[in-house]
Amino acid sequence: MSHLQPKRDTPETTSDKVELKSLYLETLQLVERLHRRLLDVIKDEFDRAGRTDINAVQALLLFNIGNSVLTAGELRTRGFYLGSNVSYNLKKLVELGFIDHQRSRVDRRAVRVSLTKAGLQVADIVAVLYDRHIGSIDKVGGLDEGEFQKMNKSLQRLDRFWNDSIMYRL
Repeated sequence: MSHLQPKRDTPETTSDKVELKSLYLETLQLVERLHRRLLDVIKDEFDRAGRTDINAVQALLLFNIGNSVLTAGELRTRGFYLGSNVSYNLKKLVELGFIDHQRSRVDRRAVRVSLTKAGLQVADIVAVLYDRHIGSIDKVGGLDEGEFQKMNKSLQRLDRFWNDSIMYRL
């Protein structure tokens, strides 16, 4: 019968859980902060160029679309968009002339979007910014290829865990 009783935490496992919780919460804060900081970096780049016609969220969205032709749903499912209202920003970007949109021939409800020449220019500004970062991130930031491989693998595992927790209601 003892095998049916719940396992009791030992002081070691309780301590391990406290440490894991602390590290998990720190990671969550860092993920949120890093996204906000990325938007700040992009905003700063556009401010320096005197570009006030577009905000950082919209510029990042244009960069993530790139040369693709996508629907709003695909933007969300691919993780290309981190913001509160993808439809609002897409509509605004169409109005500003950065995005072309067309109803899908297969599914009339779906709107497919692609970048205009002006949209590609904005995406290029972000690409140049990233290239500049790549040129100095190892020397200045102390992050080399190996660090990024480890970080990306960990973040992919966290993403998979969160996806599984939704799908399987963990």
